[in-house]
Amino acid sequence: SKLQWSTAISMMVFAWLFAAFWSVMPLLGWGEYDYEPLRTCCTLDYSKGDRNYITFLFALSIFNFMIPGFIMMTAYQSIHHKFKKSGHHKFNTGLPLKTLVICWGPYCLLSFYAAVENVMFISPKYRMVPAIIAKTVPTVDAFVYALGNENYRGGIWQFLTGQKMEKAEVDNKTK
Repeated sequence: SKLQWSTAISMMVFAWLFAAFWSVMPLLGWGEYDYEPLRTCCTLDYSKGDRNYITFLFALSIFNFMIPGFIMMTAYQSIHHKFKKSGHHKFNTGLPLKTLVICWGPYCLLSFYAAVENVMFISPKYRMVPAIIAKTVPTVDAFVYALGNENYRGGIWQFLTGQKMEKAEVDNKTK
């Protein structure tokens, strides 16, 4: 079934309000922001490890990492089963979840470690690595989607080389 505009707008508004809620909570006292180790921008202050940080961290990880990860896993498993039945394997359905775990996993591990131990003994340069990897997610997701979709891949190839890909051309004619 096609996605209706009202549903799309509702989903977009929910996503923005959800993000705003979690962004504002440290400003209101639940969790706390501080500069990243190299003082380039801000992040959660994981140097304290107090009850306020721990409760915010667990709620944040459950609602922003585990639940979306579970939703992605079940949705892409459903897509995979549908592709398997139809015989059309359009893209690797496990790749989006893997990129989520690979990109956000190190940051989550560092944050969880900070909840139980002092992380200040780790060099600031090394503490920046998980944050930098996590910040690459929008770019990585764009590449995963663009290169994983045959039509987009064909369009990118045509834009770069001026030649059409045979497979993308056949898919467009059959639709």
